[in-house]
Amino acid sequence: MFILKIAIELKRRKMTTLANRHGFTAWETVKCSQELDQLLNSYQKSKERRLKWVN
Repeated sequence: MFILKIAIELKRRKMTTLANRHGFTAWETVKCSQELDQLLNSYQKSKERRLKWVN
């Protein structure tokens, strides 16, 4: 989970850089945003699984 948090933060920074450089609608930015969404979804699912396991 810790590695996933780091990956999310790195992807967020990359997306911000791409948006500043190419614009928010550039394909590079959109692709990076979609990758960030996947990471965030994975994080949320793992968090939910952890809560079910604890309870």
